[in-house]
Amino acid sequence: MNNTTGCVLGVLAYLYVSVCIFMMAQKKGEDNAWFAFVPILDLILLLSIADMPLWWLLLFFIPLVNYFAMIPIWMSAARAMGKPSWLGLLTVIPGINLIVIGYLAFSS
Repeated sequence: MNNTTGCVLGVLAYLYVSVCIFMMAQKKGEDNAWFAFVPILDLILLLSIADMPLWWLLLFFIPLVNYFAMIPIWMSAARAMGKPSWLGLLTVIPGINLIVIGYLAFSS
């Protein structure tokens, strides 16, 4: 895979996750669903969807800690969307995470 292909796939993955977070925010009735498309603000929106305190944003700036901080955040987000919290655990598996995030966003 060359650099161009990697960049295109990266942008497409970012847009997909952004749309999913946007849809989740709309379902939860968040006022600023457009935050989903802006880096850093999308994390604030995700914390709001998951009903987690804003100070968790600091954990995203600590290498390796950010990876493990995503687990309880996505577990809480799944619970907030009316789904079982164990779905949040699946977000650590590459590839499966895109399916889970889409499921949380587009299922009723």
